[in-house]
Amino acid sequence: MNLVPKKFFVSSGCAVSKVSDLNAFDQALRNAKIGELNLVSVSSVLPVGAKKVAARELPMGCITHCVLAQMRGGEGEMISAGIAYAHRKDGKGGYVAEGHMHGTKKALKEVLEWKMNEMANLREVELMRISYAIEELSIPMDHYGTCLGALVFVEY
Repeated sequence: MNLVPKKFFVSSGCAVSKVSDLNAFDQALRNAKIGELNLVSVSSVLPVGAKKVAARELPMGCITHCVLAQMRGGEGEMISAGIAYAHRKDGKGGYVAEGHMHGTKKALKEVLEWKMNEMANLREVELMRISYAIEELSIPMDHYGTCLGALVFVEY
């Protein structure tokens, strides 16, 4: 069975918790509107013809393939996580890069751009405009925090 997604949407979120980094992650997923799904992490290839669509609600518990970037941290830390994505200029699909760091959204965007350009260079292809979904969080004292970005595949 070949599962080739026809559509995808992009989402991101961040959250803090006084209890644990897992609870911050759970809330970040909820803030990104993907917290009621069973996420299956996949690598970073956009299928030929895959189109970006508006975020949509999927049935609770749905097995959902996605490219997921996440960063968890503790009190006083600045964290960021997100994705970059672009289609190839030749129309033969595209690529997604995920990244996370102790640092700012601006710094992560630069790293993601480098990753996307390297993916294109290795394949000797040109990319269309690179798009980003990046979150940044300065974690308050006595809290845990999580940032995440996701490209979620739908409609196979």
